[in-house]
Amino acid sequence: MRIQVRRTGGFAGIERQAEVDTSGRPDAPEWHALAERAVAAGRGTPPAGVPDGFRYTITVDGRTVHCADPRLTEEQRRLISRVLKEGA
Repeated sequence: MRIQVRRTGGFAGIERQAEVDTSGRPDAPEWHALAERAVAAGRGTPPAGVPDGFRYTITVDGRTVHCADPRLTEEQRRLISRVLKEGA
């Protein structure tokens, strides 16, 4: 499974992007479950955010959803954090 996260917005407007490929990882089932829940709660179109807030695009195996601060689900927040931390 390929999980991609793109973050835009924020005060400085700096874009950040990362990707994790779960193939062969021992924790792949955990990533898959988290990604499925995060994508299920996303929207097909970018939601209205708040001034200087972050907006996110999450793509899991070609399926793309959008979400924005401060209305992230706990699963979205965890997935975004993990991908941006561990991804390349």
